[in-house]
Amino acid sequence: MTITVYEKPSGCFGCKKTKELFDAAGVQFTTVDITTNDQALAYITEELGYSQAPVVVYEKDGSEDHWSGLNPTKISQVIALDGK
Repeated sequence: MTITVYEKPSGCFGCKKTKELFDAAGVQFTTVDITTNDQALAYITEELGYSQAPVVVYEKDGSEDHWSGLNPTKISQVIALDGK
């Protein structure tokens, strides 16, 4: 499973809490700073259609899902998938 958190590292409560929840569960993820990475910003806004950080993209067994904003329900679902 791969998890990528597209974030604004400064002043983004949802970004911080999303990473804390994954960390607390021992789930590994990669962060991408959308304030310094123009390609990542274009990907989440133009390709995925989001305008709010964080954007979480996860892939497992060829299946991909994503969401925007702090979403504890989706985070819990991904944590459960990581344990399987």
